Amino acid sequence: MNQLEILRFALRGLLANKMRSSLTTLGILIGVAAVIMLVAVGEGSSQSITRNIQRLGANTLTISPQFSGGGGGGGGGGGGAVRAPGGGANTGPRTQARQLSLADAKALTDKTLAPSVSSVSPVVTASSSTATYGAASHAISQFVGTYPSYFEAVNKPVAKGTYFFNDDVLAARKVVVLGQTVVEELFGTVDPIGKQVSVSGVPFTVVGVLKEAGSTGMQDADDVAIAPLPAVQQSLSGFGSLNSIVVQASGAETTTAAQAEVTAILNQRHGITNDNADYRILNQATLQETVSAATGTFTVLLGAVAAISLLVGGIGITNIMLVTVTERTREIGIRKAIGAPRSAILGQFLLEATLLSLVGGLSGVLVAFIGTRFTVAGIEPVLVPSSVALALGVSVGIGLFFGSYPANRAAKLRPIQALRHE
Repeated sequence: MNQLEILRFALRGLLANKMRSSLTTLGILIGVAAVIMLVAVGEGSSQSITRNIQRLGANTLTISPQFSGGGGGGGGGGGGAVRAPGGGANTGPRTQARQLSLADAKALTDKTLAPSVSSVSPVVTASSSTATYGAASHAISQFVGTYPSYFEAVNKPVAKGTYFFNDDVLAARKVVVLGQTVVEELFGTVDPIGKQVSVSGVPFTVVGVLKEAGSTGMQDADDVAIAPLPAVQQSLSGFGSLNSIVVQASGAETTTAAQAEVTAILNQRHGITNDNADYRILNQATLQETVSAATGTFTVLLGAVAAISLLVGGIGITNIMLVTVTERTREIGIRKAIGAPRSAILGQFLLEATLLSLVGGLSGVLVAFIGTRFTVAGIEPVLVPSSVALALGVSVGIGLFFGSYPANRAAKLRPIQALRHE
């Protein structure tokens, strides 16, 4: 009996019980589709988080105030007392936590003390800033006052017009660069360049529009306006402390060195003698590595959970093939009696199990491919070719593995016993 005849017998056996074969195939389909889809969702989530971090620049350090103790404030708020090392309250004299200032930012530009630092951008953020243009108004989520170096440091390129310059900062000119969301809300289809918007009653001239960045989770990254630091302080935020300082290292490889230099300078200026600093530094490169590792583990976990359904599908194949062997015991006996070799019987039932898995696997790949065209929970799934190959290979392997026992059982039946079976 040649391979073609074995295939013909296998197909005839599967088609003789279409409903049973379809339900068995469905189990493998669900397992394969689940593995591919969940891995795609995990990969999409990972890439989305990575893109959001990269928007801030891979060689960027963000310094923000960190207060602890009785009067702890928020980002740039009032200074609370510093706690003693180990988390307990310091029962001795308390040192008042210092806020971030322009003097701190200026100190970080010292090339002698911080040779790895490329640029320093002090940042203040005005809250409750409502912009109006004509009859349109919009509450801007983030109105930032800073220096021109901020645009490059946090990767915010201008799509139209230009950003402001150092001369605008020195002269405290009221010019502003708007995000796409602000432009759409205030101007619609009108070109905003050169137009004046009123921000909390203060007129600002639009000089540029930022390139669209997209949303970052619950926050719209395009709902932003950026203006010269002195103009924002004079008109909106007041001349208080800074909300943060954005430091750009000279390169990705010098980010760690830049962080050490910044830490040394701020510790000296703030009188920090232990690990309980009144500021914190967010290293984008370190954050990206940490997040990538975490999301990678998350993706593997999702795939492993989905793989359980493949195992269940394999058990289903074993069950169905055992039933099939039992039902066709007399047929097996007749075939063996007329000379069918053991290998032909073994090959037929093994091929039936493999075909069930292969059809289910291919159908699962098709379903998963269609599924990745849709957004899942706000995440755009990214199809991972290796997961497709792995899931399909595993499905075929499951057919071979779980079909081997029923096939071997059929091949071992003695013709006399099989012919007596009712």
